[in-house]
Amino acid sequence: MTALFHYAYHVTSLDATRDFYTQVLGCTEGRSTDTWVDFDFYGHQLSLHLGTPSPISNTGKVGDHLVPMPHFGLILALDEWQKVAKRLTEANVPFDLAPSVRFAGLPGEQWTMFFKDPSGNAIELKGFKDLAQVYAK
Repeated sequence: MTALFHYAYHVTSLDATRDFYTQVLGCTEGRSTDTWVDFDFYGHQLSLHLGTPSPISNTGKVGDHLVPMPHFGLILALDEWQKVAKRLTEANVPFDLAPSVRFAGLPGEQWTMFFKDPSGNAIELKGFKDLAQVYAK
């Protein structure tokens, strides 16, 4: 990796945020104050600040699905994606789009899932058998 991604956004509770991002998503907590907390999000930096989260609506059309917009996420190797999907399911996190495969048998075949953190921020995680296929046409 030649660069790290940094993303800062609002959350409504640092306690609920800490629990979700560490216990459910498996992130490591970094620096924090009484108004924000940083997480190592699979090698990238999330900086979550107390405030009012951005509005989300299911307006992104992907295939037959309307997905939450805006959203952010990660592309993981399929085995890691499956581990996270299992943790989310075991934690009873509701899915906006349950873990499923898209573009099966086509270039760019991927597994995906959409869910929200406790503050309502939309997250998509994608899994690929072969990360070289991420931009395949």
